[in-house]
Amino acid sequence: MANLRDIRRRIKSVKSTAQITRAMQLVAAAKMKKAQDQAVAGRDYANQLNQVLVNLKSNVEEESHPLLQARSGGKELMLVVSTDKGLCGALNTNLFKKVRSESGTETHYVTVGRKLRAILSKLGKEMLADFEVKDPVPFAEARPISKFLTKQFLEGGYDKISIAFNNFITVMNQEPTVIQLLPISSEQLGEKQEFEGVGNHVDETDKNAALGKDYSFEPSPMEVLDTLLPLYINFQVYQTLVEARASEHSARMVAMKAATDNAKKFIKELTLEYNKARQAAITSELLEITTAMKAME
Repeated sequence: MANLRDIRRRIKSVKSTAQITRAMQLVAAAKMKKAQDQAVAGRDYANQLNQVLVNLKSNVEEESHPLLQARSGGKELMLVVSTDKGLCGALNTNLFKKVRSESGTETHYVTVGRKLRAILSKLGKEMLADFEVKDPVPFAEARPISKFLTKQFLEGGYDKISIAFNNFITVMNQEPTVIQLLPISSEQLGEKQEFEGVGNHVDETDKNAALGKDYSFEPSPMEVLDTLLPLYINFQVYQTLVEARASEHSARMVAMKAATDNAKKFIKELTLEYNKARQAAITSELLEITTAMKAME
């Protein structure tokens, strides 16, 4: 009977775990929907912003703006966007592998999220700053990050600024991605973005249409560019944060669903084991009673 009690305890424990993972799955699903809505909401705006910048850049010399000037040095500052909590499968592990493969010997880091911050610190990497972002992601919280990254680039401390994050493709697919934030290249504005949510693809037709539009820039194209480029950078940072957050909730929802399904399967196996053990105990008792009755005859 002690064995039966142990099995009952295990069944009760697994049922409690399944309730927890099921609740976490539902919470992650609700948060994922909000993060997806945030990503979709800015696509039209980003598409129009890209087209205006394509037209605007045709009116100025590329080398005339410091945010557009390519540099030959190898010093890189990478913004790494990970999660604050675990239980999201291999999301952070895959991102770390991508960061390690894309990083050079002169790469320094800025982090959002505790998971990769802890890993990079343990490895002795140069950590320049760390930011915390609420959930859902407020647009205002992207500004300090983008300003910090832009300042580091303009001061000449780094030749390249990049962002490493988990790109939300589908609920079942999140791809670790590294994109270049600064300097901003012509191809970066005119080609498809590396992640969903920062506008549609500005192909050759759209690019020609953008160049063909008769924009009037006041007070001057360069001054308008000075205003739009920081806005573009800020939106890029914001969108990567949203994509990373949608990836986090999607991965956690899938992981918790798998955990719940495994718990239910384990409960069935334990229940079967319990029934077999109980039947064996009943059979044993019947044999003992029958044997005792025959001994009394």
